[in-house]
Amino acid sequence: MERSSEENLGLDKMDYYRELFDLIEKQHKWRGSCINLIASENVTSPAVREAIVSDFGHRYAEGLLGGRSNGIQLFDRFYQGTRYFDGIEAIAMKLAEDLFGAEHANVVPVSGAIANLTVYNALTHYGDKISGLRVEAGGHISHTHVSCAGVIGLKDVPYAFDEREMNIDVDRSRETLLKEKPRIMMLGASVFLFPHPIRELREVADEINAKIVYDGAHVLGLIAGGRFQDPFREGADVFTTSTHKTFPGPQGGMILCKNELASKIDNSAFPGLTSNHHLHHVAGLAVALVEMQKFGREYADQIIRNSKALAQAMYELGFSVLCEHKDFTESHQVLVDVSSIGGGDRVANDCEKANIILNKNLLPWDSLKDAGNPSGIRIGVPEVTHIGMKESEMNEIAEFLKRVVIEKEKPERVKKDVIEFMKDYNKVHYCFESELGAYENIRFK
Repeated sequence: MERSSEENLGLDKMDYYRELFDLIEKQHKWRGSCINLIASENVTSPAVREAIVSDFGHRYAEGLLGGRSNGIQLFDRFYQGTRYFDGIEAIAMKLAEDLFGAEHANVVPVSGAIANLTVYNALTHYGDKISGLRVEAGGHISHTHVSCAGVIGLKDVPYAFDEREMNIDVDRSRETLLKEKPRIMMLGASVFLFPHPIRELREVADEINAKIVYDGAHVLGLIAGGRFQDPFREGADVFTTSTHKTFPGPQGGMILCKNELASKIDNSAFPGLTSNHHLHHVAGLAVALVEMQKFGREYADQIIRNSKALAQAMYELGFSVLCEHKDFTESHQVLVDVSSIGGGDRVANDCEKANIILNKNLLPWDSLKDAGNPSGIRIGVPEVTHIGMKESEMNEIAEFLKRVVIEKEKPERVKKDVIEFMKDYNKVHYCFESELGAYENIRFK
């Protein structure tokens, strides 16, 4: 009689079960004892977590919500059993439209990259051109041929970039755009310190009959809080985004657009690229949208105060923080050149050993060949702000970073102080009250 692979390995199925929950518990405990400075991460509120683990995670709702008649949302589903989810999706769409000044919202994409792909599929044809930032200049991979744009045969046209100002050079880019005539002009970035020049590029877009698509994945929470910039008012046609960076929702995606583009984008989302759209994430998004309507301005204000305070503290401690002449940043991000003190890879790894989580990052003067050990590190403050830290804590974080990166103190020694420091921060702020801790997990027997 042939034995199962589990028996051959001497493992029981319950061993796997226990090991899995051991790993989950270790993740909660470890990340709750770390200072998380990953710019693209956040922790959700307990209310959002409750929505994510609801029954909607088991269900399907193929099809789209229809249009509105006399203010009433219409539905067109291919599955039965969606009576309550239909209401949740309608609420999520309405809240998103109101919060971001959009005429139409689509909450079907399951990530920001899929949101971008959905728009490309709707508004371009194979071989069309798309303009965006180079990856080295902070552009997201989904804006280039190496990712989503390349999947459907788009050719990327890079903007000219001003390395000192860390932003698009409008005058030099205008010449390229008028010559190349991209169908879509992508704005937004993965390294996103300052608002992008939507108004300045709107005239060019009109001249070449291009659509401006603003990828606000990183700054969605800042925009929800009335900070950073207002994409639609400044001239964007479409606003794509993920829902889990400065915006503290579940991981997912969303597309906001003008009514004239709604039908094309909706059809591209379903049935074009998505079947079921992870209903529990839509429920969590709706909860996060309510929270941001109530707490978003206060949260966004504190994020920006924290990023500026951290940048200033690091600069005064000897770090080469970019854009000192512009007060370093207007977003949640801080960018640091560490090429003279080991490079991004060494710095990021040493920091992780000290329970400080951040990422190595290419700087505009790097090459893609430098991706293994680039010149920079990217730091973000959405999560530390969400668990209640303010300017004084940014000074303490800067000191931890100095000890590891500049003074080259053994990371294990710094780690002990970081763990002690983090004991006071296990509660999510800027949300509705709950007894559940920010990093608390539920143990199953």
